Amino acid sequence: MNATPDTPRTTQGTASPTAPGPARPARRRDLRREVPSTVGLLTDPGDFAAMRDYPSFGFDHHDDYTDYLRHVDVLLRSLAAQGIHTTVALFDPEEYAHYCAEHGLDPDSAHTRTRFTAELAAGPTLPYAGQPVEELVALLVDEAVRQSTWEYATELLTGAGACADCGEDIGRASFERAADMLERLVAGAGPGHHHLVCSVPAEQEQLIAVLHAEAAAGPGSRPGIDGREGLDFVTVLAAGLALGGAGGLVLRSTTEGFRDRVHGWRLDRGRLVALTAAAVFDAYCTDADTGDPVPPEPGVEYCPGYEVDVPGPHRE
Repeated sequence: MNATPDTPRTTQGTASPTAPGPARPARRRDLRREVPSTVGLLTDPGDFAAMRDYPSFGFDHHDDYTDYLRHVDVLLRSLAAQGIHTTVALFDPEEYAHYCAEHGLDPDSAHTRTRFTAELAAGPTLPYAGQPVEELVALLVDEAVRQSTWEYATELLTGAGACADCGEDIGRASFERAADMLERLVAGAGPGHHHLVCSVPAEQEQLIAVLHAEAAAGPGSRPGIDGREGLDFVTVLAAGLALGGAGGLVLRSTTEGFRDRVHGWRLDRGRLVALTAAAVFDAYCTDADTGDPVPPEPGVEYCPGYEVDVPGPHRE
């Protein structure tokens, strides 16, 4: 899609035509390196086919999605070679059509696509750092799903209301509990690399959050958790607590010199309840789609969950 340079702001005055200094083309090249760019990326062949319906798009029905990705890759490398910082944003043709209708703009226009692409910088984006374009597509889709999940979970927490008995804000209380649970989950797993997955069925979509944590041995050491991943995980878990319905959480730990360990919990009426080792085994060794048994993974120990949800007022 379009590469959209953001407009630079400067406090400098207009230079005199006779002022000494580098030649004007050199100045423009220097200034161009100061202007970041945004490239809107179509992430599947269907979206590419939809945009080919616009004659001004530059690709016709003789071109396929692979051709498009190859040209995008060349564009990104060219911008990087000029020293220009480039952000890649997901370009959705349906959102684009809605945007054009809402603003009364001609969708079959490079100028309109450029304007829309510039506004995409506020949505799911990734910095270009030389990655293969196919990898960028996958990462961008993951980022869009992650942001959509967080927004929906946040919406659920905001709309949870207040407790009818005590007046406590359910969303806020659930978030605080979820944050405390995450600390207990990682602390209880001990040193090593921990991979956590929380799944919560909701009305509009299945909420899934993934978290990676590194915990070192020794007293006082704090686990390494990415701030964005941690916020997403806590928000999804909190939504599950606030909804009071079903859900599940799995933690897999990898520690050098030991077999991998898998622990599990289930969400039940606003509580996170530890599963038995047998229940963890059944859950891990059953095909979620067919219900058929799946052979246990070699070198993995299926362990019971441990207490992470400490009862408090109105939580018994």
